[in-house]
Amino acid sequence: MSLLTLLPFIVLIGAMFLMTRSAKKKQQQAVEMRNQMQPGSGVRTIGGMYATVKEVNEDTVLVDAGPGVELLFAKNSIGAVLTDDEYNRIVHGVEHDLKSDAGIVPDDASSLTETDDSAADATADDKAVDLGKKDADHEPADDAPAGEAKTDEEPKKTDGDSEAK
Repeated sequence: MSLLTLLPFIVLIGAMFLMTRSAKKKQQQAVEMRNQMQPGSGVRTIGGMYATVKEVNEDTVLVDAGPGVELLFAKNSIGAVLTDDEYNRIVHGVEHDLKSDAGIVPDDASSLTETDDSAADATADDKAVDLGKKDADHEPADDAPAGEAKTDEEPKKTDGDSEAK
C-alpha cells in the first residue's frame, strides 16, 4: 500500500482527534465554571432563566428566581455564571458606570458650541427661505376658471353609443 492511499485516512483521523480534543476542553471549562458557583452568584440556566444561587450541592443547585420562588436545578443545567455587574445590568437594568462623577455629555454637539445669546439670535434670524425658481414667463395663467380647465382634461362620458356608425 502506498502513502498516497493512506493519506486521506490519516487526515480524517487527525481531524477527528482535534475535534474531540476541543470538545473535551470546552466541557472541562464548563465543569470548572459550575464548580466555582457560590451562594449569591448570578446565573443563567440553559433555558434562559436568570436567578441567584442560594445553595450549591454536589449535583444540584438551589436558586432564588424571585421573591419567594426557590427552584432546584441540576448543576449541568447552569449555562453561565455571571459577574455581579453583568447580572445587575441584565436583571435589574442597573448600569454600573465607572465615570459617574464626570459630567453628562449631550447627544449632539450643537449645545456645546451655542451660548444663550447666540441661540436667541439664531431663532430671530430663522426665516423660511424659498429655494423655488419663479419666473413670470413660466407661470400658468390663473385667469381661466377652474371648471373649464377640468372639463378640458376629463374625457366625456357616453352611454356606449358611438357616433362613428
